[in-house]
Amino acid sequence: MAEPLATEPKSVHTTAPHVEVRGLSIRFPVGRSGFWGGTTRYVHAVDEVSFSIGRGETLGLVGESGSGKTTIGRAVLRRIEPSAGTISFRGDDITTTKGKQLRELRRHMQLVFQDPYASLNPRKTVLELVAEPLIVHGLALNPKDAREQVADLLHRCGLPADTVDRYPHAFSGGQRQRIGIARALALRPEFIVADEPVSALDVSVRAQVVNLLQDLQQELALTYLFIAHDLSVVRHISHRIAILYAGRMVEIAPTHAVYDNPMHPYTEALLSSVPIPDPPLQRERRRIVLTGEIPNPVDPPPGCRFQTRCPLVHDRCHGETPKLEEKQPDHLVACFAR
Repeated sequence: MAEPLATEPKSVHTTAPHVEVRGLSIRFPVGRSGFWGGTTRYVHAVDEVSFSIGRGETLGLVGESGSGKTTIGRAVLRRIEPSAGTISFRGDDITTTKGKQLRELRRHMQLVFQDPYASLNPRKTVLELVAEPLIVHGLALNPKDAREQVADLLHRCGLPADTVDRYPHAFSGGQRQRIGIARALALRPEFIVADEPVSALDVSVRAQVVNLLQDLQQELALTYLFIAHDLSVVRHISHRIAILYAGRMVEIAPTHAVYDNPMHPYTEALLSSVPIPDPPLQRERRRIVLTGEIPNPVDPPPGCRFQTRCPLVHDRCHGETPKLEEKQPDHLVACFAR
């Protein structure tokens, strides 16, 4: 029987953001528009995205595939260079940090990958995999020297003692993801980007991994950017939720506000697609089916990105881009109709 998901986390009150992103834009060149020296064309992967995450808080980042979620996560970790905007960590601007400073910074910011099968080198033992960050950062001389630390990390992640001497092929997907989490925790980071950490797992073990992440957060005072497209999972782990559409942020609010009172039409459509485990209620609920084309990221239309699919679109949406504004307390929405 699958383990039940933990209840929705309570709000976290903090004095200053642990991570803050302001006006983040990321563009990737895709060649020129002509054969004889035409202008360079760009994919507008992320446009003017802003958000903050408090210390010990989880911000759930939700959107369709291709909306820019993973790109934002990697940019915050400084694995992708931003085209514009600023990224701050612990109050310091890290947008242009490089070299030795960036190497030191990455001890405090780690990534949990989406695919537990592809993220672990099959030729290395679990001891070697989890000890590698410690060796790279000079905290251990070799895997043998780190054995005790690795065993403790694996125990925290719910894995038996003999795990250290085995290879990744000997484990299930859920166990491999636990190994990946242990590796991310090896350097005792403060901030973790979890990039769809349960989407590749069997439904029966997703709740176990989500509950593990919540337990580790409380035990180690971790801050999470939790990237996902599964709204039911996001609800149970996130203090606040940010909705992303075609590279632009359209709504940010506390978790209960997003689910009880969604204000952006795209958020309403997303929530209407989440099934309810009650057939009578499921039959009675209103399902919003979006029509129209997703905007071309190489040549996005002026105005609101959602205009081609929005049921509330009007003339202003075609020429003016809505800004993310506070429509209700702590509830930010980018929509002219709300």
